[in-house]
Amino acid sequence: MRTPLHITPELDELIDLALREDIGFSDITTAAVYSGLEVAAANLIAKQNGVIAGLEVAQKIVEKVDPSVVFLPNCNDGEKIERGSNIASIQGAAGSILTVERTVLNFMQRMSGIATLVNKYAEAISHTKAKVLDTRKTIPGHRLTDKWAVRLGGGENHRIGLYDRYLIKENHIVVAGGVGKAIEACLNHRESLAAKPEIEVEVTNLDELNEALTFSSDIDYIMLDNMSNDLIREAVKRTAGRCKLEASGNVTIETIADIAETGVDFISVGAITHSVKAMDISLIFR
Repeated sequence: MRTPLHITPELDELIDLALREDIGFSDITTAAVYSGLEVAAANLIAKQNGVIAGLEVAQKIVEKVDPSVVFLPNCNDGEKIERGSNIASIQGAAGSILTVERTVLNFMQRMSGIATLVNKYAEAISHTKAKVLDTRKTIPGHRLTDKWAVRLGGGENHRIGLYDRYLIKENHIVVAGGVGKAIEACLNHRESLAAKPEIEVEVTNLDELNEALTFSSDIDYIMLDNMSNDLIREAVKRTAGRCKLEASGNVTIETIADIAETGVDFISVGAITHSVKAMDISLIFR
């Protein structure tokens, strides 16, 4: 499964789940207060600067609850906006607008928060060739929207799940009996698959790197896990372009530029999805 940049059947199911979770059998407060005849207009307003993500998801949510309600974006997903900007307008049945409010905001605030944070990381290393990568440290069930937001913010996606790339980590290496044996096991396993997923191996020191490089014609990526910048620079020198190199481990906005300047191709950052702060967005009736 490729990370989407539009609504897919999987995302459609996620939206249905979110609406069932929130609405249940009825929005009882709105049903009590509104007759169903009232019409209204509302705006989605940014309460801070940032990168917008989730407009397409929001529009799909509105369509599912009430196709007669009109959702009019005033900017594009991935666009930088300033505090006070009118992100989108919603017009139609007042009760329907109230019913979709929280689900729309839940998706858009998280996705925009991710996109905004990713953009900060990407800008910090824009003077290098390195790219920001996400991880699997996502909210359960929301991986596709989390990773979609990463791309809208200017980052790139790592594997989606356990099924679309071999990633040989420390525990795999221990069980296999070494870096080389773990790589050989994955190469043999890949022969049984119709698709040929890429292979990545994690190394923690230069000895493991040297062992991995003996398979450089068979593997695609080497992850340099929690290495110092001096060791990363040496790893870049020894690899000499034979594999793509990914730096990983406790990366922060303060440290990412120094890591990128070592010459690695990718830097994975768990914080962009596992501890992101939601962007402040409000829905305000006019």
